Amino acid sequence: MSHKAAEQSRKERLLRAEQAARTARRRRLRIGIGATTALALVAVVTAMMLTSRPESSDAIRTAPDFTLIDTDGTQHTLAQHRGQNVLLYFSEGAGCQSCIVQMGEIEKMADAYGREDVTVLPIVMNTREQITADMAANGVTTPFLLDDGTVSEAYGTLGKGMHGGLPGHSFVLIDKKGQQRWYGEYPSMWLAPDALLDEVRNRLGA
Repeated sequence: MSHKAAEQSRKERLLRAEQAARTARRRRLRIGIGATTALALVAVVTAMMLTSRPESSDAIRTAPDFTLIDTDGTQHTLAQHRGQNVLLYFSEGAGCQSCIVQMGEIEKMADAYGREDVTVLPIVMNTREQITADMAANGVTTPFLLDDGTVSEAYGTLGKGMHGGLPGHSFVLIDKKGQQRWYGEYPSMWLAPDALLDEVRNRLGA
């Protein structure tokens, strides 16, 4: 083999070796990125699972009184419902489809709640126009109480959902004597209607 041919062969070997090295580096990089992405995904899913876990409290306290106007223009105070069991339903309200659907499902079980002597009062931090538009779109007729944040804060519901300044998906059960018997927080933004009724029955029967 001539010197020129030998030199060409050496250059080709070097080129192939360099290409193989680059290919190996790219493969290691892809594997590294894939592993990092997988770990990040696991971390995100784990965080979502942890933050979406429901919270529940059976701590008993005197429920804070309030005065709120509903979407029909009717004034409500907690005191006027004394002698009834009251279920407060706090949610993000307008723009939260599952929040409105939740109220629609509660409406369908009105007779069952009536047998437990429970009045359901949904509370949102929206204007009348905002929430009534969503109510109409979803066929929900129960008037929503309009809160400026004072009542939501008094019941400890602010910042429990996806937005720091709004309530989470919260339920508060108050008995006929005005005592708070149960607080349930559902970051998944949903509680099956029959499961909600079971929670109410269990706390009132305790």
